[in-house]
Amino acid sequence: MSTLKPDKRSHVSAKESRDPLPAPVVRALKKLGADLALARRRRRLTQVSLAERMQTSVATLRRMEHGDQRVPIGIIGQALLVLGELDQLSALLDTTEDDIGLTLMNQQLPQRVRKKRVTPESGAL
Repeated sequence: MSTLKPDKRSHVSAKESRDPLPAPVVRALKKLGADLALARRRRRLTQVSLAERMQTSVATLRRMEHGDQRVPIGIIGQALLVLGELDQLSALLDTTEDDIGLTLMNQQLPQRVRKKRVTPESGAL
């Protein structure tokens, strides 16, 4: 008679079970957080003061300043608004400056543009 041992599975936290972000994304989020923290300090705002103005908790503000990927973009937008830099969010991906998108769009342009032939069946005069 064999005794059954309890299943010893390691518990994986929710953070570890997600697919990790690529390193460049992690670096960009950390830089954004550090830049937000620097902008706050340059304006002589405490974390408590900024969090109040953003209508969020100090813990969320700290996570944002550390580049935590779980901070919603709306919170980052609130921070930029309070810091007077909301236009930076609007200019994140300016489609008029999207070199890759414009190049792809230009590659799909027709070689020639011709007038459509009018036939009696089409109903056009």
